[in-house]
Amino acid sequence: MSFSLYVALGDSMSTDHYPTCDVRGLDGPPARLDPLGAAALLHSNDDRRWPEFRGRDLEQVSPGMKFLNLAEDGAMIDDVTTEELARLGRDSSDPGILITLTAGGNDLLDALAAGRPLDRELRLIERRYSDLVATVCEELPAATILLTTVYDPTDGTGVLPGMERLGRLPLEHLDRFNARVRSLANEAEGALLADVHEHFLGHGAGAPEKERWYWSRNPIEPNARGASEIRRVWYQAVSGER
Repeated sequence: MSFSLYVALGDSMSTDHYPTCDVRGLDGPPARLDPLGAAALLHSNDDRRWPEFRGRDLEQVSPGMKFLNLAEDGAMIDDVTTEELARLGRDSSDPGILITLTAGGNDLLDALAAGRPLDRELRLIERRYSDLVATVCEELPAATILLTTVYDPTDGTGVLPGMERLGRLPLEHLDRFNARVRSLANEAEGALLADVHEHFLGHGAGAPEKERWYWSRNPIEPNARGASEIRRVWYQAVSGER
């Protein structure tokens, strides 16, 4: 496992926003974020906060590797395709490139909030995601890309604490999207599966508060522990460690 460049693409599952809020006890992200998100920890572990990962980060195993975190809070698949990839701005056959991708969750939430027909919307979301993966593989044909499933903060109940008025969320659409992510991880050249959905089950709405991996003020976002656990799944996928 040796890389020359690590690129984080996607949404707030990858960013420092909500882990920073969790650690600092804030209601919203500050102007200056702490490097506590999943991508930041995969690159360089916080040894004081997460001592079990001492020596188990990309900076240690690939000294001199560059880190480019392009993930944005609230990003949807089209944002990754049009904005984040544009900021990467390169075609490369360098086999030392590692990419993590977290995308799709905001697309599903946006369709649900807008009241659009979810069966039709899901087909569009799956197509956009598949096209994004194909574009990354075409532009960076020798890269390793970790495709990340979207977690379920309801732990299979479909009901979020504080949002019971919405009724049961249609988790079958999340399941279908994650099935597509898993399928692409098997099909796409250079792709690996990071099954965050499976790893996070039991640490959402149904768990004791201390065992939850979601930010208490907005339970669709990862807290500090959740960011570390996303990092765990990524590190295990790319290292082969279990």
